[in-house]
Amino acid sequence: MTPTLQQLRYLVAVADCRSITAAAHSVYVAQPALSRSIQSLERDLGVELLERTTSGATLTPEGARVVRLARTVLDAVEAIKDIRPAYAGCSRASLAVAATPTLSLDLAADLVPSFAERHPAIDVRLLQHDSREALVRALTDGAAELALVDLPVDRELFTHRLQDRETVLISPPGSGLPDPVPLRMLDGLRMVLPTPGTGPRAELDAMFGRLGVRPVAVVESDERPTWVTSVADGRGSLIWYRDMVLRAFGSRVEVRSFTPPLLRAVDIVHPRRPLSRAARAFLSHARHNAAVREPAT
Repeated sequence: MTPTLQQLRYLVAVADCRSITAAAHSVYVAQPALSRSIQSLERDLGVELLERTTSGATLTPEGARVVRLARTVLDAVEAIKDIRPAYAGCSRASLAVAATPTLSLDLAADLVPSFAERHPAIDVRLLQHDSREALVRALTDGAAELALVDLPVDRELFTHRLQDRETVLISPPGSGLPDPVPLRMLDGLRMVLPTPGTGPRAELDAMFGRLGVRPVAVVESDERPTWVTSVADGRGSLIWYRDMVLRAFGSRVEVRSFTPPLLRAVDIVHPRRPLSRAARAFLSHARHNAAVREPAT
């Protein structure tokens, strides 16, 4: 039998959410119904698509292949749907997307222009917020429909995985650290850190506690220009995204991966309510066009 679009959407949702329960929430269907639909697809194809465990669900090699093909099919369906508004004189739609200043660079440089080219009838407004908490408020207050954020976020939000982004150690020249640098060497290291009491600082402090290390805070600020000047002036090291280094520092600093690699999940999130057509189109575009961030080798 030919797979249905619904079955393909359900399978892609499981691939994105890495959990059958979370996938069911993301497509607004009961979990047993989604499970039955995928099991029916497996029977029709004669292959196992998912490896189901108590901690979630992962794709088998056959499942990964089907998901790649399913994304192509679903993208084609969305493109066909977009033909009518382009030629039927429909009114323009608008979409507000929130992000932190760091992540908004990706939206501004990559996703928004490419989305606008494909969906010229949708106007995207990019809202910048300095904290994850402010992003969540923008979503719950209705100021934005989607947000690009690094995890974790409120469990009441739906999350759609975009990429795993490498976090690295950025140090002044001549720091003498190995590359890659063991996480234990953060102990006693002079560092530029976010302000105490903020969400980013709490996450770093929690990580330091798990590792049993105590860096020395020489600068505490939430201002990104302060981070850049403090490291460039030799005051301390900074933990930040690898792809931000060239934009912010050029070649003025030393950049080292951690061992083991330190990765942060970046997702598109939204409240638990149905999305507008514009938001669904942007989410689909982002899933398939966000650049993959991997540790340097």
